[in-house]
Amino acid sequence: MSVLSDVAAFLTDSASWDPSSPDSITTRLVQHLEYTALALAIAAVVAIPVGLYIGHTGRFAFLAINAGNAGRALPTLGLLSLAVIVVGIGLVPVIVALVVLAVPPLLTATYAGLRSVDPATVDAARGQGMRERQVLLRTEVPMAMPILMSGVRNATLQVVATATVAAYVALGGFGRFLVDGLAVREYAQVVAGAVLVAALAIVLDLLLAGVQRLVVSPGVSGRALTRTTTRKVNP
Repeated sequence: MSVLSDVAAFLTDSASWDPSSPDSITTRLVQHLEYTALALAIAAVVAIPVGLYIGHTGRFAFLAINAGNAGRALPTLGLLSLAVIVVGIGLVPVIVALVVLAVPPLLTATYAGLRSVDPATVDAARGQGMRERQVLLRTEVPMAMPILMSGVRNATLQVVATATVAAYVALGGFGRFLVDGLAVREYAQVVAGAVLVAALAIVLDLLLAGVQRLVVSPGVSGRALTRTTTRKVNP
């Protein structure tokens, strides 16, 4: 019980949130978000265009399928250690490890989203004279957006949870509370760090759920049908 009270005291102490302190929750939050955003941006630039190509053309489908399996099998800490051996300690090995973690769910979700689009709809778009790029961007991508966004949310949760490994190579983020707390047996700090990581993951997932609601067409999500049904039931 004393550990929980110590955790509550740590999280509610104003000194713990002082942005001028390099070890404050605020500073570690900014660092954690920086690592997460950078890794996700690089992974999206790599994975989404490849997923769009594979999903639209149907070529190299094995790449998208195997990428998902490989992503679940790769040990992030082992990959980070290998990257440190190759390029040395710093931000680069951390970002490399996180990007490798984020690429598979983004690639697989993009591919699966496009392949889930009804072929008749795609044929109708082509029949209206759309070029392949227009078919992709105006028909397939909007209809695949729910699955694509689920991949973004999945990748974000994985990266947020795994970005704690940055502390193992002397960087910041919420992982510092875990590593430093274990080093000095401050278990309240360790628990607080775990709570902060979990809370950040939940908040980001809720924000992305809101973004998904905005970017997904009501006709695709079914909201338009729900509103129409409601009007008929309650004129």
